[in-house]
Amino acid sequence: MAFPPQFLDEIRSRVSLAELIGRRTKLVKKGREHSGLCPFHNEKSPSFTVNEEKGFYHCFGCGAHGDHVDFVRQTEGVEFPEAVERLADLAGLQMPVQRPEEKKQQQKTATLHEVMEVAAKWFISQLAGQIGLGARKYLEKRALSPVAIEQFRLGFAPNSRTAMKDALLARGISEALQIEAGLIIKPDDGRDSYDRFRDRLMFPIGDPRGRVIAFGGRALGDAPAKYLNSPETPLFHKGSVLYNMSDARKHAFDNGNVVVAEGYMDVIALSSAGVQQSVAPLGTAITESQLQVLWRMAPEPTMCLDGDSAGWKAALRAAERALPMLKPGFSLRFVLLPDGLDPDDLIQQQGVEAIREVLVNALPLSELLWKKEFQDRELKTPEQKAAFEAALMGLCDQISDETVRGYYHKHFKEKLWKWSQAESASRNQSWNKAQKANRFDRFANQKGGKYKKYTSSTPIRLEKKLGRGEGLLILAVVNHPEILESCFEDFAAIQLSSGHLDRLRRAIIEIATSESNLDYEGMKHQLTIRGLVDLIGKLKQLTSESLDWFVETDAALEDARQGWQHLLARHKRESLIRDLKLAQEQLEKDVTHENLDRLKVAQKAIEEAAGNEVDLDGFGLASGKEIGF
Repeated sequence: MAFPPQFLDEIRSRVSLAELIGRRTKLVKKGREHSGLCPFHNEKSPSFTVNEEKGFYHCFGCGAHGDHVDFVRQTEGVEFPEAVERLADLAGLQMPVQRPEEKKQQQKTATLHEVMEVAAKWFISQLAGQIGLGARKYLEKRALSPVAIEQFRLGFAPNSRTAMKDALLARGISEALQIEAGLIIKPDDGRDSYDRFRDRLMFPIGDPRGRVIAFGGRALGDAPAKYLNSPETPLFHKGSVLYNMSDARKHAFDNGNVVVAEGYMDVIALSSAGVQQSVAPLGTAITESQLQVLWRMAPEPTMCLDGDSAGWKAALRAAERALPMLKPGFSLRFVLLPDGLDPDDLIQQQGVEAIREVLVNALPLSELLWKKEFQDRELKTPEQKAAFEAALMGLCDQISDETVRGYYHKHFKEKLWKWSQAESASRNQSWNKAQKANRFDRFANQKGGKYKKYTSSTPIRLEKKLGRGEGLLILAVVNHPEILESCFEDFAAIQLSSGHLDRLRRAIIEIATSESNLDYEGMKHQLTIRGLVDLIGKLKQLTSESLDWFVETDAALEDARQGWQHLLARHKRESLIRDLKLAQEQLEKDVTHENLDRLKVAQKAIEEAAGNEVDLDGFGLASGKEIGF
């Protein structure tokens, strides 16, 4: 049986080809493609690739090639209709029934696409004509370039009751089709139909293939609603569509990320600033269907929201909606702009680099949730602290995936413990300062006594200056990105005390996951684009000619990797020692079973680390050195 093209398109948009094939063979993402061992023939080295953007797989070894349906047919031995049925089940779609009236509806859908394209071209012509002068002045005031206006196919709906309706009637498009397309409104009381959009700047909304399926209109004069969207139609389902989704999808695959703004103008401003992987929901909070669309573009979409209370609320709604849907590798990141600014404002006032800066420093979902529960909360009594922990654990419990839920529980438990240590240290430090003041006031002439006892113990400072070891860990990877080929997970898991270094670490991870065959020049170029080259220069000042030769670009990769692993082992041990000291201090202050358990865990970690030193035999020989460190 034949299936409607839009039904097959919907299956492809809902079912990730990489995930479908990943059930049969392990795939690794490299650049814009995934690769792995071919599921159709035995091989020892990968020759099988999956291109999500173009929707096909190909094996260079056996020649297997196809799309979603072909893969199911070839791996499950079923015919075309049954393969479609199984994919529809995965996508959560009901199979279409090919009745005569449904075939007629198919034909009408194709006709509606043509109607929407005619309407889009008519709106464009109105913007370019004399009647669109006011709209053009508005766009000029908003600093939209002619290139952006043309790229996003902006148009204008004149302030006339039937101008568009009459124009489409003259082109042979019936009133009934215009009503079904959502372009005109027919009152229930029998009055004549009239244009839905009047005196508005028009934004065409496309489907995943770029075909116009709806419009958004921004009022240029007085109107009850600033923005007005097309109603639900056979073509347009608001909760499943994102503005600019077709064009952004291509750039998302290239960049490895996708940015979600609040409105049409934000998307256009971001795109004009080089962030072309930008989309926006259509005036409502992100829906479950839209999240699925985003995750097919990139594993961690960045929500770039206005810096006001509405933007904060939108971030929280998106976070709470995403929680039950999280799965390994897929989450959200959040950018909260300066108060009162949207992306367009930030770009106009502070330039392109400002928006790139905030995008690089986007908060993970876990940090946003912590911020949500932490802010404006009293945390002085044990009961208040218990309520804080219960709220965090309640958020974790909303996550359906057992693995992700477990890691969230662990993350918040560790964060709560570190916060508790920092709070105790800060409180004790304040108390000690008060005692010091007392000694020089009322008790200046007293010697010994209990005050001397308390002031003699200084709490361990949790703050740590930029460390040479941490800097060398990062610089070695900048100069030798090939280290990541075998040490990527170790690098991604490094905990750094410096916010600047951690920002650089996250940028390197982003680059490594989106670029293939990365070398020093490629890494330097990508970091320069991100405005991080000055920080690299400061790191190079940390090196010592006699001891740190292995991080330099002229060192052999074998030595650079071996030296890096030695630095990592030392870094981990230093971190474990700090944890042990904190656990000892906490137990001294408060002898409880929980603190005793923490001390035992810290001691065990130190013991286990003692047997994991890096073997330095032969270190330096590849670089012509007689001795390494």
